[in-house]
Amino acid sequence: MKYTCEIVIDLPRDVVIAKFDNPDNMKHWQPSLISFEALSGVAGQVGAKSKLRYKMGKRELVMIETITERALPDRFAGTYDADGVHNIVSNRFIVDGLNKTRWVADQEFVMQSFFMKAIGFFFPGMFRKQTMKFMLDFKAFAELGARSSAS
Repeated sequence: MKYTCEIVIDLPRDVVIAKFDNPDNMKHWQPSLISFEALSGVAGQVGAKSKLRYKMGKRELVMIETITERALPDRFAGTYDADGVHNIVSNRFIVDGLNKTRWVADQEFVMQSFFMKAIGFFFPGMFRKQTMKFMLDFKAFAELGARSSAS
């Protein structure tokens, strides 16, 4: 399953990148994030691996992030592996006029388990909705220092 989401942030690209590239800020725009733990490599650099733990309803989700591209301020990409799913994410940050940045997130989900294949088939919009929620929360955090009303 592949899709693209995008949002315009009312800040210059360098400000957006400074906020996006700081792992301490993740808790502000990913409210379900419990912890972020560096596992190997240089944090934020190509090849680095980190463990992210999320609280999703009553269950906990653990995923391993691997940075695959770091060409900031233009692009940042990685893979995210969890039980039964492999997610490939490519983020692009485009100057979109004076003091505006267009964030484009290309997502590809490879469902590996029967359960995740069924979820992907019956509820494909759930993945796009979660991506947009994170993006809206980032926009609110970056622009206002708060979470969006979509939280």
